[in-house]
Amino acid sequence: MNFHEVQFPASLSFGALGGPQRRVDVVTLANGYEERNTPWAHSRRVYDAGLGLRSLDDIETVIAFYEARYGQMYGFRWKDWSDYKSAIPSAAISREDQLIATGDGETFSFQLIKTYRSGGHSYARPIKKPVRGTVQIAVEQDDKQENIDYSVDETTGVVTFFHPPDPDTRVYAGYEFDVPVRFDSDSLLTNMANFNAGQVPDIPVREVRV
Repeated sequence: MNFHEVQFPASLSFGALGGPQRRVDVVTLANGYEERNTPWAHSRRVYDAGLGLRSLDDIETVIAFYEARYGQMYGFRWKDWSDYKSAIPSAAISREDQLIATGDGETFSFQLIKTYRSGGHSYARPIKKPVRGTVQIAVEQDDKQENIDYSVDETTGVVTFFHPPDPDTRVYAGYEFDVPVRFDSDSLLTNMANFNAGQVPDIPVREVRV
């Protein structure tokens, strides 16, 4: 896979503009009603990294990062400061933040997910790039220990137990995570005069499926 397990400088992603994007096809019928359909099961995040730049040194850092990724060629990790952990922004992560699965006594591996709820509806987002050393796991009220009870693949977000959870036991997780992204432009255009005048370059970044 064309992906580098390296994080875009977190100090530069802070202040960037971005969020989830959904593709919905809308057809307006002759009677004024609409038919709506989406080919995407999951949303994609889009960002503008340029808004996080504050100095000429920041521009140099981003140029180096862009060149090392060969532009759009290689994906990388991005810290979305508005949504980077299993808990709400004001809380610390805990082992019981997210219900990720229910054991059946046979399954060893489970994908990390984050569930977004509003009203009676919800969306389960696969978490593919957890941050090393932040994942916490519990089965029911029993806290589990990494490398003793389970292992975590930080490149896929899959948690693998050494012994499968018992049937009907709930598996919980807490974690920090990055978003897998790539640059969304074949060029990186900067103008030092404009930057000194307060205008920052547009540096589009887009989430990739991994």
